[in-house]
Amino acid sequence: MTITMYDLAGEEAERRFSPFCWRVRMALAHKGLEVETVPWRFTEKDKLPAPNDGRVPVIVDGGRVVHDSTAIADYLEQQYPDRPSLFGGTAGRALTRFVQNWAETVVQGGLIRLVVLDIWRHAAPQDRDYFRRSREERFHARLEEVVRDREARLPQFRASLDPLRRTVERQNFVAGDTPAWADYVVFGAFQWARAISDFEVLAADDPVRAWRGRMLDLFGGLARRAPAYGG
Repeated sequence: MTITMYDLAGEEAERRFSPFCWRVRMALAHKGLEVETVPWRFTEKDKLPAPNDGRVPVIVDGGRVVHDSTAIADYLEQQYPDRPSLFGGTAGRALTRFVQNWAETVVQGGLIRLVVLDIWRHAAPQDRDYFRRSREERFHARLEEVVRDREARLPQFRASLDPLRRTVERQNFVAGDTPAWADYVVFGAFQWARAISDFEVLAADDPVRAWRGRMLDLFGGLARRAPAYGG
């Protein structure tokens, strides 16, 4: 049975740019599950199946509705134990929680201040007022001010990736020889940025960029085929 996934889209229906949705897209592919994605915009909260918290991702699997990327990963692991594990056991799940917290605070927190104006530019027309208002309230500044001097701030962001850099220059993936949920969580942030911004956040010779390339090639190039900028 095909799983239905509600996935954040921009003005172009095929441009998908939620870091949380991308981690779930990769997890579904990791489990070898068929999925049909439904493009969803910020202001279409009434179009989501219940229960939900007004955000995506949301999946529907055989009548079961699951929302929130972490809850979805837990559900997939429990519901499909005969398929490749997303965590690799109890210890792997605990370590993944640390990676996820780091990715959401350091990586996503750094990226948003570099690309938030590009998100607004790619948002569907009906979403732009909502997105600008809600994000400017969050940052207490206009979007143009948030991204000002981003070139000057880029080295600091790149330096913040050193734990990831030191990991993937010694092994192919965050999880070791093969990718797992920890990789998908971190990758979701980078795929989010490249989906909506031509501002390249990684140097050409960065081991993190090489790792990102390996992630883009997974599952027959699932993420590489999606509308995005750069390699």
